[in-house]
Amino acid sequence: MQILQLSKAVSQYVYSTEELIDAFPCRLPEGVKKNVLNLGVSKRCLINPVASASKKETIISEKELVNLCVEACQNTLEKANLSIKNIGYFIVAYDANPFLCPGLSHLLIRKLGFNPYVKHVNLQGMACASFTKALELAEDHIATHPNDKVLLCTSGVNSYWFINQLRGLRDVMETRQIRLIENKSKQKMEMRKWIATMEFFLFGDGVASCVMAKEGDGLSVNKIVDVTNFRKNDYSAGYARIAALNEPFKFGFHSHLDKKLPKLGVEYTALATKKLLGKNAETTMKAAKKWAIHTGSRKILNMMAEHYKVPHEKLKESFEVLSEYGNLAGASLPFILEKIVSENRFSKGDIILMFGFGWGFSASACMLRFENIINEAMGLNR
Repeated sequence: MQILQLSKAVSQYVYSTEELIDAFPCRLPEGVKKNVLNLGVSKRCLINPVASASKKETIISEKELVNLCVEACQNTLEKANLSIKNIGYFIVAYDANPFLCPGLSHLLIRKLGFNPYVKHVNLQGMACASFTKALELAEDHIATHPNDKVLLCTSGVNSYWFINQLRGLRDVMETRQIRLIENKSKQKMEMRKWIATMEFFLFGDGVASCVMAKEGDGLSVNKIVDVTNFRKNDYSAGYARIAALNEPFKFGFHSHLDKKLPKLGVEYTALATKKLLGKNAETTMKAAKKWAIHTGSRKILNMMAEHYKVPHEKLKESFEVLSEYGNLAGASLPFILEKIVSENRFSKGDIILMFGFGWGFSASACMLRFENIINEAMGLNR
């Protein structure tokens, strides 16, 4: 199976980390500012301008998300010289969406000009490993419908969750102070606010799209391996869930990032890599021209690089996407992949290793290879 084209779309609202610190609902202590700067994010694109909090209930609009998805998909089709009529299957991966139901694909089908009978599916809740799962679904479809082309849309629009959960926040404490709190209930609440603050400054907004076919020039998807919940309670290390409030028609949002997430990322990707590459693991990893690693944070990328002994040059695009866009959840990998193929020259047989991991707890490893390469095919060296 081939990736014929990749493209991305981001919002016009671009904020530096320093600008967002100034716009944050409350003053950040110096220790918390240091935590924020250590995330490795210098700027992000947000789907809506950062605004002051309102006391009234706000029905969040899906308009900007839909427009961004349409832009990414149309860019992909245009670059591939295809029309929507050439697409036999539409796969949409996302987590945050103003609509809990219907899914994002339902909102996009007519906007993109699809026939209302088109085969489509939503992937929700796969988080940062959703892109490789979407590739698996595309591969399964193409195996039984070899003449079809498959359009993938991966939304990494996260501010619906991580910006809005902090409206009206009045204070955030440093972790060293939180650890000194004797009241466990208060300590838990203060840590929850600290985690939400890190999410506010880590996650960005963006949408990626690609089109797949059985054959073509460029990047071939050779093999994908997934692993999830190696231990049955690992899913609790990172999650987003709703909570009931004692008010009619109201729900709360509760998210969690455990301190063991970086270690889990390394452990799970190692398990997936072992199954992906088998006895040839060491040789293949050394031979790989580029690595695409999910942009969890700078600490996670550094741990992955150290564990696999990967030179910075081979995974610099992952660091760059983190710095320029923040953590894009499921869209991070196609953003990195688009950057890799558009800024480097490849030869036939060159390998890219791609790793996704995160909430679930899940990880995936994928080997991509350049076959029948035409440098112009995917916008290489534009």
